[in-house]
Amino acid sequence: MRVIFTRIATQELEDAVRFYELEYAGLGRRFKEEVRKAALRVAEYPKAWSLERGEVRKCLLHKFPYKFMYSVEEDHILVIAVAHQHRRPDYWIDRHQA
Repeated sequence: MRVIFTRIATQELEDAVRFYELEYAGLGRRFKEEVRKAALRVAEYPKAWSLERGEVRKCLLHKFPYKFMYSVEEDHILVIAVAHQHRRPDYWIDRHQA
């Protein structure tokens, strides 16, 4: 199944990549790779991860404290947020309702 990132989720991903790259050279690239692997897992098994709220599911990244928030649509996966697990946990909720 195809995975589509919302504009805001893409911006969150890019911001986190920049942050990690500033912390340590190459860490941003590794973070982006973890997100890519999560997207591939979700595309293969869309309903394998637990529901976070309503129909929105979460896939935790393995090596970073982030979660990949998505919904399973008819013909694609919609990534709503690439969210830090410990900062403002429910900030993304209104995005899915819009």
